[in-house]
Amino acid sequence: MTKNIIVTTGIYDLIKDHVRRKKVTLEEENRLLAELKGAKQVRRRELPDDVVTVNRRVLILDHSDQQEKEYIFVSTNKTKLQKRKFSILSDMALATVGYKEGDIIDWPFKKGNKKVEILKVTPFEQL
Repeated sequence: MTKNIIVTTGIYDLIKDHVRRKKVTLEEENRLLAELKGAKQVRRRELPDDVVTVNRRVLILDHSDQQEKEYIFVSTNKTKLQKRKFSILSDMALATVGYKEGDIIDWPFKKGNKKVEILKVTPFEQL
């Protein structure tokens, strides 16, 4: 990890609680705790627009198969997979939260390590 992630205090606490409840693998837990330790915590209005967080539409390139996929990361109670709305605690969200456009992340997903690149981050407004 060469970069420090940027997260809001709310997201920081949410991830910390998720890890504490053992909802992730040991490898993911170690990685998340290390990232949170060096994370820069900011207020929601101070978070740059190109950083992955809740209520953001994120275009990700999976380097293992060169496939682009769009995700909409929402709060845990707004998840609708058929509309591509994924919980901020989903595997891809946990891997990319706090990173910004252009970042490439090697992440220990449950199905094996993957390298993903954040191509675009835009705001997503709930209706």
